[in-house]
Amino acid sequence: MAPFGGGMGSSGWLCGTLSGALAVIGYTLGKTEANGRDHKLMWKLSNKLVTRFDEICKPYGGTNCANIAQVNWQNKVAVLNFYKNPKSTRQNCVQVIRETSNLLYDLITEHFPEKD
Repeated sequence: MAPFGGGMGSSGWLCGTLSGALAVIGYTLGKTEANGRDHKLMWKLSNKLVTRFDEICKPYGGTNCANIAQVNWQNKVAVLNFYKNPKSTRQNCVQVIRETSNLLYDLITEHFPEKD
């Protein structure tokens, strides 16, 4: 899933965090056999995740990497600044990743609580 970074292959498109979180849901709740069925909650949780991700990204102007990271992934100087400068827009990415991973955790534990 490494190519999800930079907005899907450094294109600046959809944030890889959303793609990765949906991949986790699909991996854990999707069908395990060609003729099998997806878990009944897969689509519900996926929709909740996408809806909440949109809310998480509103302060950045959208769900695309270009909105959140605000870096041209094809510009080596800009990318170096993004990673090396502690005040760069990388902080936006860290915040989106943090909120999305917390959301994913909450969705999973809400519907699949640990058994004692």
